[in-house]
Amino acid sequence: MPPLPTTPRPGPLAAVCLLLACIGSAHAARIAVQVTGVDDALQAAVLAQVEATQYANREVTAAQARRLSARAEAQATAALEPYGYFSAQAQGSLDETAGRYTLRLAVTAGEPTRVTALDIRIDADADGQREVRQARAAFSPGPGQVLDQTAYEKSKAALQAALVASGYLDAELVTHRIEVTRSSQRASIELAWQVGRRYRFGATSFTGAQFADALLERYIPWREGDFYTQQQLLAFQQRLIDADYFALTQVEPDADHAHDGVIPIKVLLAPAKRTIYTGGVFVGTDTGPGLRGGIERRWLNSRGHKMGIDALVAQRLKTASTHYTIPLAGHDNHTWSFGANFRNEDTDTAYSRTFALAATDSRLWHGWTRALGLKFLTGNFKVANLYGDTTLLYPEASLARKQVDDPLFVRDGWALTVSARAGAEGLLSRTSFVQAGADAKWIHALGEHSRFIARGALGTTWTSQFDRLPPQLRFFAGGDRSIRGYAYQTIGPPLPAALRPIAQAECDAHPRRTCQDFVIGGKNLAVASAEYEYYFKPNWGIAGFVDTGDAFTDLASYRQKVGVGLGLRWRSPVGMVRVDLGVPVHDRTHHGVELHLVIGPDL
Repeated sequence: MPPLPTTPRPGPLAAVCLLLACIGSAHAARIAVQVTGVDDALQAAVLAQVEATQYANREVTAAQARRLSARAEAQATAALEPYGYFSAQAQGSLDETAGRYTLRLAVTAGEPTRVTALDIRIDADADGQREVRQARAAFSPGPGQVLDQTAYEKSKAALQAALVASGYLDAELVTHRIEVTRSSQRASIELAWQVGRRYRFGATSFTGAQFADALLERYIPWREGDFYTQQQLLAFQQRLIDADYFALTQVEPDADHAHDGVIPIKVLLAPAKRTIYTGGVFVGTDTGPGLRGGIERRWLNSRGHKMGIDALVAQRLKTASTHYTIPLAGHDNHTWSFGANFRNEDTDTAYSRTFALAATDSRLWHGWTRALGLKFLTGNFKVANLYGDTTLLYPEASLARKQVDDPLFVRDGWALTVSARAGAEGLLSRTSFVQAGADAKWIHALGEHSRFIARGALGTTWTSQFDRLPPQLRFFAGGDRSIRGYAYQTIGPPLPAALRPIAQAECDAHPRRTCQDFVIGGKNLAVASAEYEYYFKPNWGIAGFVDTGDAFTDLASYRQKVGVGLGLRWRSPVGMVRVDLGVPVHDRTHHGVELHLVIGPDL
């Protein structure tokens, strides 16, 4: 029988290695890195670069910890170079306490290197394009600024993007050089682009639409052969989205088929749901709680005609309306609209029951939406408990424009509407009048978490028979979209003393009606507001505001009203929700706190 195999006994060298491994394993620990001597931004840069930070949650041996510590000083100083600190120094020390290593780095950033010369060369006429000028003016770092290479790369990319957006699709950066003189902490930057030819728009092709190309071409804001710009491309896409025909809208240049300085555009579309049913419950401090519903037929035929019916039933407002829209050929988004509207409004200030017919011609005009219309309005009303009736036929015109960076939550944007209307007595009208007004709103981001919002409204009326104008054509102030701190339509000229007994008698006959103010509305309006919002969470914020102005008969009767308050903001799934508490300032006739609630877009 052969002898059984035996396991060889370890030799002296193997035994020593096994012992060292056991000792190393026994002393394995985690390592923490502490950085001092520089601000938070530079601390973060150092921690990101130092290799030892990767072992905060991993065990290291004593030998590993010493190797990591030895390399940390060079890594720390190298981490500051992209931020312009080329003479930085770092002193490291490694301590072990309670089974944990601590690597302490005392960093001295030293004097930063600053840019003394910035040379940007762009050939051809590209330097004259607005986007390119803006990107060049905003280039950072500039002369006198610290050489921040992160900012440098962003600015370089922004300038390249501006060239492409302006139609220089072949633009190439041929020189990009940074020269640093460490001894004097000085740097120079040299950049040069060869932009090539500027491309022009070619033919536009459509795929997937439910309409003929002739209808879709009306939304193109350029003519074939115009210079290509990304801004025009985005405007085209937004027009198609606003048309509300499509569930998918994709507009992009066809770079594969670009030739001889001409780039075709391809558009991919998919039809949206043809019929929309809407409905819901809402609460508004001006209207009270209510229900709304509607039916919208996005297109009725191959020519893109639209039709809709809407109804609203609230505590103080009831409306029913219908509209029919006809898109016309052309590049200016030309549209005819016809509508009918019934409105029954009953507030503490006024009551009106009116019926209106309207025809409107709208189109784009130099970047504005221009609307010309004819309106017929008839009905009866009661203002300050005095009854009246009206029949008016009048033309009206408006110019409106809006620019926003994000329709769902505007960080930078504005909206402006200017309007005018006039009626002549005898031509189906019971009075003559001329009225003009303007509404504006501006939103600007202040840092990452804050916004400043300013708005204003002006209006004026010329008429010799003001008492025949319905409430819709009179100016009132107060309410959630006017001067907060005052209830809806409670600011305006009071009823003349001679008519107060009649109004009081009507009020006494209906004791449940609040009518102590007897506001009749004004011929003129001037309202302004300033508001600051701070968002402490992505979807939650607080606001402080000051509103001021008046509705008045003439300058002699102007009495400035001021409302101040605080609000809560919520970016809800259904839109922005604003809850405000406002109080009047130095007003003997109005007291207390007014609650205002608004749900809807910023602009």
